[in-house]
Amino acid sequence: MTVTFAAFFSLVFLLVSVPFSHNAWFNLGKSEAFLFTVFFYIVALAIVCCSKVGQYMMRNAKSFRIWHCMAWDAAEVLLISLLYTFFTLEGDKIGIISLESTHFWPLFLSALVYTTISLAFPYILSAQYFMLEEKDNTIRLMNYDNVVSDTPPPAAPEKRITLFDNGGALKFSISSDNLYLIESDDNYIQVWYTDSSGTMKKYMLRCRLKTVEESFADSDLLRCHRKFIINIRKVRLLSAEKDGYSIELDDDSIARIPVSKTYEQAVLARFNSRI
Repeated sequence: MTVTFAAFFSLVFLLVSVPFSHNAWFNLGKSEAFLFTVFFYIVALAIVCCSKVGQYMMRNAKSFRIWHCMAWDAAEVLLISLLYTFFTLEGDKIGIISLESTHFWPLFLSALVYTTISLAFPYILSAQYFMLEEKDNTIRLMNYDNVVSDTPPPAAPEKRITLFDNGGALKFSISSDNLYLIESDDNYIQVWYTDSSGTMKKYMLRCRLKTVEESFADSDLLRCHRKFIINIRKVRLLSAEKDGYSIELDDDSIARIPVSKTYEQAVLARFNSRI
């Protein structure tokens, strides 16, 4: 979605801004610069697409932070600005385009301003959209108690974990007594739980682990790794090993869950508070 929005916005912006810039040679009419314009736009769009695919692949890396993402986008703007400057200088050499100034620095700085505006606005708007969508999913998870049900209320409030997919539809509801862990699988999560007969099962739905973590921050669910949230009531043993801590749950079919350095202090503090 970000790539599509950026491409549409930048195309509209460039077409609108051309008449007001003395350093722009874009032309989508019948002229020698038409194919030059189309080729430049295709190459620039390919750079944006490859860049976003790279960011998507890096999104779960533990060392990838928000400032890395901002630096990545800045490098993208610089690269496209250099590409425009190169196209301009080459086009001037072969006589396809003709501008008042064909010196490198004036061209590059002008391209930098236009490219920043063309890409920064759609990126900011896309980020705002995804933040609102994520907040909406979190609110849906937190407001499950307002759902009308024909099930008689229990004598004591039952702790339940309710999960919605990214579209806001309720997909999974289970007592916290039966939930063991939630595992991230790309854009999906996999819930490990036991059914009424005590059999271990898995349920997969499209939802982000971050949404679950934020929605159940005050519950028995605890984030211990970028891929795992565990039910602290199901922990049999927390052990220190050579490479760090690991968690053993109350079911032998589940392998030991690693505790990453990012969440180590929070996990230790949570266990110490239960002693």
